[in-house]
Amino acid sequence: MEAPAAARNPGEIVSVELIVNAPDQMRELGYRLAKLLRAGDLVMLNGELGAGKTTLTRGLGEGLGVRGAVTSPTFVIARVHPSLGDGPPLVHVDAYRLGGGLDEMEDLDLDVSLSDSVIVVEWGEGKVEELTDDRLNVVIHRAVGDTTDEVRHVTVTGLGQRWATVDLGVLSA
Repeated sequence: MEAPAAARNPGEIVSVELIVNAPDQMRELGYRLAKLLRAGDLVMLNGELGAGKTTLTRGLGEGLGVRGAVTSPTFVIARVHPSLGDGPPLVHVDAYRLGGGLDEMEDLDLDVSLSDSVIVVEWGEGKVEELTDDRLNVVIHRAVGDTTDEVRHVTVTGLGQRWATVDLGVLSA
């Protein structure tokens, strides 16, 4: 059981584990997660091909109220979805084809966008951690191989001062 937000120590890692049984539930998780996000947040999504990273991001886009269909930006590397209201835009990055670390990511000018956008990076592990000490790491595990298993095990971990007082337990509601 997760401790109440007020009882956490600053800098303590905050984490919640969830089980998602269908793509619609993954999209709904993204929608709920969007309610916790604000401009300046970095979300790193990691998981096998077909794990549900883009589906989760689609829910984030719906929850943030951004323009445009959220699809995988694999071939364009990054897509910006402007807000339809007064919320932050969503910058959706797919770092799968990027081999380098932060040097290659800097060409995308993500550090310029970070302060006024929510940035979601698929396959970002080992590539974007240096952008900020405060980030949300989402790891999605699924059965691999020839399977029709839709079950996903999702671990959401908040790192840094920004997430020290956020109750990630609301994601399991």
